[in-house]
Amino acid sequence: MRSKDDEKIGDVLKSMVSQMKHKGRLHQTQIRTAWEKLMGASIMSYTTSISLRKTTVYIRVSSAPLRNELTYSKDKIKNLLNGELGQELIEKVVIQ
Repeated sequence: MRSKDDEKIGDVLKSMVSQMKHKGRLHQTQIRTAWEKLMGASIMSYTTSISLRKTTVYIRVSSAPLRNELTYSKDKIKNLLNGELGQELIEKVVIQ
């Protein structure tokens, strides 16, 4: 029987992660997963690295034409990633 103080395991885990220092690594993993989901396998195959530093996402791609195209879509990428993450975590996107 549940008492009124019972919490869902997902809520407890979110609380623990937010208190831990590994929150940045969790966000970085979530961003990589979101990037692959949103951009698809073809763009992911040209993506060499994705990293998060504070509120800036650095995306490195190996194709110059793709890099140029993504540079013009930085605001859209930021909005898509924030929407997929469910929070306004990213303030800036840098395409390298």
